[in-house]
Amino acid sequence: MVEEKVKNDVVNIAPVDEPMSLGKAWIFSIQHVFAMCAGAVAVPIIVGGAAGLSPAEIVFLINAGLFMAGIATLIQSAGVKGYLGAKIPVIEGTSFAAVAAMAAIASTYKGNSTLAMTTIYGAVIAAGLVGIVLAPLFGKLIRFFPKVVTGTVVLTIGISLLPTAVKWITNSAVKPATPSQLYLALSVLGITLLLFKILKGIWNSAAILFGLVLGTILAAMFGMVDFKPVMQAGWFSVNMPLHFGAPRFDPSAIISIGLVMLVLMTESTGNMMAVHEMVDKPVEGKNITRGLMADSISTLLAGIFNSFPQTPFAQNVGLVSLTGIKSRFVAIYAGVILLVLSFIPKFGALIVAIPKPVLGGVGFAMFGMVLVGGIRTLGKVQYDGTKNAVIVAVSVGLAMIPVANDGFYHNFPNWVQTIFHSGITTGSLAAVLLNIFFNEIGKKENKQA
Repeated sequence: MVEEKVKNDVVNIAPVDEPMSLGKAWIFSIQHVFAMCAGAVAVPIIVGGAAGLSPAEIVFLINAGLFMAGIATLIQSAGVKGYLGAKIPVIEGTSFAAVAAMAAIASTYKGNSTLAMTTIYGAVIAAGLVGIVLAPLFGKLIRFFPKVVTGTVVLTIGISLLPTAVKWITNSAVKPATPSQLYLALSVLGITLLLFKILKGIWNSAAILFGLVLGTILAAMFGMVDFKPVMQAGWFSVNMPLHFGAPRFDPSAIISIGLVMLVLMTESTGNMMAVHEMVDKPVEGKNITRGLMADSISTLLAGIFNSFPQTPFAQNVGLVSLTGIKSRFVAIYAGVILLVLSFIPKFGALIVAIPKPVLGGVGFAMFGMVLVGGIRTLGKVQYDGTKNAVIVAVSVGLAMIPVANDGFYHNFPNWVQTIFHSGITTGSLAAVLLNIFFNEIGKKENKQA
């Protein structure tokens, strides 16, 4: 009888909560780490450059970013006493949505890098507090996210990320590709697709990781990898809190990053809902609140531990869909790996050394699968007799504005640029508002009638 009960309990464990041994999950966890690291190191490089930091200080920022990514990932995927964390397989890190505002703050104090960084960190701490206050409100808005909205958001995430893969081929710049860049990216894509075809079992799910490794080796054979920064980097460093000094709370900087936090919370909600859909976990308001609260507390801690606002990484959302691995224990192990690697400067330098065209090659598969996830969700939506088709069409169309033209909003006030610079944010807001207009307002009127 006891044995039968235990058996039933095991059967009833949801895929997202299914335990995985480290021996089975390590390769998927490392794959998640490599998938997010390009974005994780790019933000410190941009902000550190804008603040005028030395190369050594920028390497420190990269390690601090990995440290906080590990902490935030553990809080989000493992959960803390039922109050924090969505308990889904997401990898956390610094969103690009915050880069423009932080770089602008840093530029204001050019010539005084310490003042620039302490002002940024004061604003990041304040943004974390803003998120803590607003997280319960976002959780109560879950009824405004039916499948027509979540599907549109996931589709928009995929479409908005695909240009990143294209830009990676040309080293993140909008310019013509060289033959060597294009050949390398296509070779890596071909290798990855071949691995998807020939590898079996758990090895098939690790095709992205193998594609990155083999692509980097291929690039090194043709002299396209610079390993000097890796050789120069140290073996060990510790992320001491408030490395640049006590945080400085400047009102204008706080308002700027505070507005960004609202955008990040919207994007986080979309990403978390996308993962819920992929792992077959019901989307509940309380879980979204826990997830946003985890992001907000991690952001507050990031301001103390020399990093930036923390949100789920969209590229890893695509990896969940691509691999089909639903267990959150993969993310837990990835968080531990990130935490360990944050003490090794050579690793940060190694990630920087991976050629961007290699990342571009695997990016098409990763980001394209996010788009496919949105299509799958939208396939479950009722279109006959509704305006849902209009919601999807207009939302995706508006989301394409910043994707097609990066500088579209540059003649508008800063707050407009902050909110609408991301196609993900634009599409998400449009989908929510159009759903309210077509499906919620009319529904209330019909009830009264």
